[in-house]
Amino acid sequence: MSMRSALRALALGFALVPAASATQAADKVTIGVVGSSSDVVFYMAQNLGYFKAQNIEPDFSEFDSAARMIAPLGSGALDVGAGAVGAGLYNAVQRGINIKIVGDKAHCEPGQSYVALLVRKALVESGKFKGLGDLKGRKIALAGAGTGDSSTLNDALRKGGASGFADADVVYMGFSQQALAFQNGAIDASLTAEPSVALIVATGSAVRYAGVDAISPRQQTAVLLYGGDFATTRPDVATRFMKAYILAIRDYNAALSNGRLVGAKGNAVIKLMQEHMPVKDPAILRAMVPHAVDRDAALNVAGLEKDHRFFVTAGLASQNVPVANIIDDSFRTRALKEIDK
Repeated sequence: MSMRSALRALALGFALVPAASATQAADKVTIGVVGSSSDVVFYMAQNLGYFKAQNIEPDFSEFDSAARMIAPLGSGALDVGAGAVGAGLYNAVQRGINIKIVGDKAHCEPGQSYVALLVRKALVESGKFKGLGDLKGRKIALAGAGTGDSSTLNDALRKGGASGFADADVVYMGFSQQALAFQNGAIDASLTAEPSVALIVATGSAVRYAGVDAISPRQQTAVLLYGGDFATTRPDVATRFMKAYILAIRDYNAALSNGRLVGAKGNAVIKLMQEHMPVKDPAILRAMVPHAVDRDAALNVAGLEKDHRFFVTAGLASQNVPVANIIDDSFRTRALKEIDK
């Protein structure tokens, strides 16, 4: 065989190799978001190329609460979810739905509490509200029933000398409804998350009385969830997702100084929030208190256990599903070994 014939045969041999072997198709991961400011870390992972580097194609789906994600996470229609841990999650797991808490999404640090107790301004100015002891008997709004906010309100009432949650007139409404309710005097107080806190305070109808960090220190307000199918049938993808997520968390934390988004990095985060969040006003986004999230996505397990005890005591959840049964730290552990090696 001549040299020319040999080269032609070699070229033909390479031509038989499928193109897909050179560039593997990206793994699609469906992600549930709720329009919270803490969702920005997902969009940072996308915008900064961390998902792409892990060969992941994110597919975002919007929900009005984390509770709405439970069914699709259990069925495999949704891979990743995020939001507050409520009694509904424990009840779903008791029914055999396989969902795991795999990491921190947001919590309240001292001086960096993105969830706050708001009080109607007229009550504060008149002296009718001076402290947590004045919450008893008041009409207080929460975003949903059986969530961690219920446990936090229980803590606030007890710190004020009341017996607990039952001593308040609790109503349930979304954050946008809370803004209107404060303006027309329909509610006296609320537990509200950013950026709605900054929006409501800007209207002059309510004041930010205290961050949740002053009521329930390091309250685990939101978590990262994996659906059972995602965790068990695609563990490699789930680990790669966690790597991208943790790297984005570290960039998010680098944009903070003294609990505020500052400088060029902070402006980049605010721009992403404008693109993906319901609130578009940069002045409101700069005024808000950003969420805290652990650089390694580590959970405050003690906080979750405290909330679970409240759910059980209130008859909202069974004690047969302890917090430890829902947490899977393996993806975070594997991701950190690869990131920090």
